[in-house]
Amino acid sequence: MPNVLRRRRLQVRLAPDLYRAAAECAALLLVQGVPARVVMETLGHSNISITMDTYTHVLPELQRQAADAMDRALGDRTVER
Repeated sequence: MPNVLRRRRLQVRLAPDLYRAAAECAALLLVQGVPARVVMETLGHSNISITMDTYTHVLPELQRQAADAMDRALGDRTVER
């Protein structure tokens, strides 16, 4: 089998793992508070909307962090979970 075909087969096999790794990278960075713009550049996205549309809808932790930040800003009330 020619090298070109072997490389192509390897790329096809690796693609799902690479996408999964990128998704995990994005999720971890966003949850840790890394700005979305930095995550966008890290992943090589050309537009911030690609990053935000692809990854943030699955991160309820970001919503919790935003709500906690608002609670702190408005008087640091304890919220039962």
